[in-house]
Amino acid sequence: MNAPRQELDFLSDSTESTSTRFVTFIGGSLKRFDLAVTTTSRFYGKKLVADMQNGRTAILGTDDLDEEGYLEHLFSLNEEEAGELRTFLYQVLGDPYFTD
Repeated sequence: MNAPRQELDFLSDSTESTSTRFVTFIGGSLKRFDLAVTTTSRFYGKKLVADMQNGRTAILGTDDLDEEGYLEHLFSLNEEEAGELRTFLYQVLGDPYFTD
């Protein structure tokens, strides 16, 4: 059976080569992190961070790491777990850049 045809209004549709780093680590809380960190030319220098255990993904730069409670909310972490993730992300995320 064929799906009904719908007219789609694409706002963007592009393909690019990206680089993805897959990292698994355990911190002092014994929480295991399985992450995919994708570098792309989009998102003003921020990176796409995917938690492969809970299926949550966020576009993050170091400026986001200073937002109180942000990582806890995004990835459903307690304060200690978020601190461990924050420590790792400070090492791999670059500073965002904005263009005119």
